[in-house]
Amino acid sequence: MNDKLPPAKKAPSTRPDGVVTLEQVAELAGVSPSTVSRILNGTAAVSQAKKDAVQAAIRELGFRPNPVARGLAGGRTLSIGVVTQIISSPFYGEALLGIERELERAGYVPLFVSGNWHEDDERKAIETLLSRRVDGVIVLAGRLSDAELSRVADSLPMVVVGRQLSGPQLYSFSFDNRAGARAATQHLIDQGHRRIAFIAGDLLHDDAVERQNGYLDALAAAGIAADPSLVVQSDYTEAGGMLAVSRLLERDTHFTALFASNDQMAIGACLGLHRRNLRVPDDVSLVGFDDLIMARYAMPPLTTVRQSVYEIGAEAATAMLALLGGGKPHVELPPPELVVRESTRRMQR
Repeated sequence: MNDKLPPAKKAPSTRPDGVVTLEQVAELAGVSPSTVSRILNGTAAVSQAKKDAVQAAIRELGFRPNPVARGLAGGRTLSIGVVTQIISSPFYGEALLGIERELERAGYVPLFVSGNWHEDDERKAIETLLSRRVDGVIVLAGRLSDAELSRVADSLPMVVVGRQLSGPQLYSFSFDNRAGARAATQHLIDQGHRRIAFIAGDLLHDDAVERQNGYLDALAAAGIAADPSLVVQSDYTEAGGMLAVSRLLERDTHFTALFASNDQMAIGACLGLHRRNLRVPDDVSLVGFDDLIMARYAMPPLTTVRQSVYEIGAEAATAMLALLGGGKPHVELPPPELVVRESTRRMQR
C-alpha cells in the first residue's frame, strides 16, 4: 500500500507586473480557467471539492477578480447609471447611499449624474450613461417626459422613482405623498390652527402636486376654506423656504401655522420667521416633510412626516436588480408617519 501523498502543486509564477491571473488560479487549483470563471460567476455545476480548491488557490495567490472583465464576459459592464437632481442635496444624498450599498452587495457599481432639475441636463445625463454602456438606469424624479423615459427603457432596464410608469423593462414607484401631507396638515388642525400657510414645491412634479393636494384634502375635511393667499410655491431648498416666508408676510396675511412641503424649506422658513421676530412654535407652528437627519437637530427640532429616503434608494436598486435578473420588481414602502417634535404647539385661545 502506497501511503505517500501526491506532491503539492507549486504556485505558478506571477506576471512581471505582479497581477495574478485567472489562469494561474486554475493551474494551482488543478482545474480549467473556464471552471474558475464559472465558479466565480456562480454558474458552475461542479463538486464542492473543486470549489474549495479554487477558493484555496484564490486565497493563496491573493487573486482579485476583475469585475469589468467578468461583466464583459457576460455581456454586461456591472454598472448602473443613476440620474439624481442635486447631488449635494441631503435628501438625494440619503437615497444615493441606499442605492450604492444595495448595488455593492450584488457586485454592481453606480455612476451618479446630476440633472439639476433641468430637462436638457437630464437628457444629457442619460446620454452620457448610455455611452458608458451601463446595464440599467435609475431616475430619481426629474423633468423628462414620461414618453421620453419610456423610449429610453425600450433599450435597457429602467427604474423611475416618483412617477407612475410601466413597461417590459420599466418599473416605477412612489411614496404616498398625499397621505403624508394630509397627516401633517391634520396635525396642525388638531392643534387648533385654522390659518395654515403652505409652501409648495415645484408643481411640475408629481410629488409636489400630491403634497399640495393632501394639504387641501385636510382643510376640506375639516370644513376650512382654502385661502390662496396662504399658499406660495418654492423650490425645495432652504433659501427657497426663507424667501417663501418673506413673500407670505409681505402679503400681510395672518397665519398661525405653516406647513412646508419638505424639511429643507421648513428649516429655511424657520430662519425667515426668526428674522421677522416670529418665534417657532410660540408665534407660528411649523411642520416639514421627509424627516431628514437635519430635522432632528434643528432649533427647535422639527415636526415632520417621515419617509425613509434611504429605503427608497435601496428599493430602487433592488428593483433594478430584479429587472436585470428577468424578474418582476415589487416595492412596498412603509406608509407616511407623522413625527411630532418641538416645532408645533397647540394654539392658545
